[in-house]
Amino acid sequence: MVTNRMKLELCNITKSFGEKQVLDGITFEAQSGKAFGLLGRNGAGKTTSIRILMDVFPPDSGEVLIDGRPIDYKKVQIGYLPEERGLYPKKLIIDQLVYFAQLKGMHRRDAVAAVDFWLERLGMSEYRNRRLDTLSKGNQQKIQLITALAHDPDIVILDEPFSGLDPVNAMLLKDVVKEQISKGKIVLFSSHQMNYIEEFCDNIAILASGKVALTGNLHDIKRNYVRDRLVVQTENPEAVKKDFGDCCTDIPGGGLMIQLADPGEKKAMMRRLVDTYDIDSVKVFEPSLNDIFVQYAGTK
Repeated sequence: MVTNRMKLELCNITKSFGEKQVLDGITFEAQSGKAFGLLGRNGAGKTTSIRILMDVFPPDSGEVLIDGRPIDYKKVQIGYLPEERGLYPKKLIIDQLVYFAQLKGMHRRDAVAAVDFWLERLGMSEYRNRRLDTLSKGNQQKIQLITALAHDPDIVILDEPFSGLDPVNAMLLKDVVKEQISKGKIVLFSSHQMNYIEEFCDNIAILASGKVALTGNLHDIKRNYVRDRLVVQTENPEAVKKDFGDCCTDIPGGGLMIQLADPGEKKAMMRRLVDTYDIDSVKVFEPSLNDIFVQYAGTK
């Protein structure tokens, strides 16, 4: 690894293919020891941004920086888990995992040791000498993950990492991701599964039509929304709805939403609700990442 702490920046990246401009001034930054969520609808520019970050092809303009300097791909290791699997179905798992690790600069002995470590860590040692196409889709996903991690990269890019995983394997992958973050890696997520982004990512960027529609700290983004709605859980919702009329609506899955005339009323309204009704809980509504995503990317 290069350093314990790093800052990755994409600065004003543009990219066109023929007459079609795919990226138009993409700028965001990610910190080591944290996960960053790169979001957007299909065609928004996520994959092109990742490929430029990985030096698959150059941008038309702009820079990829590490700690304020152009990234040196001879020194900074990147691990990539693609959405589409890219391994060889007819080859033995151990052979191709070691091969990919060697492509990343590892000596064969070190590559074998690293691959065996990850096979054991992911509960896949029994498949070491099996062909890839004999495995389930979920287990193939875990093998693909090893190609992203075996060489101990500084930057880990995970594109739809939980695709095809059952709940048990999803939990295992969560633990692995948390380990990578705790080791000071830069972990970049690209996913349409917003619950995982919310669970792991401190900061996000939402792309729309090749531009950054929104970027920043996810907690701060949520806090910046007008705090003029309350979420109420009660055993007697009909009494609350009767008194509040059109200001009170049902929430899918249970609970009530109360719209305030003024955000400054929220504390007084909370006291009124608790004093007047049998209230189990009352809190200020914060939008989910899915709500934010639809607002900034859903109509572009």
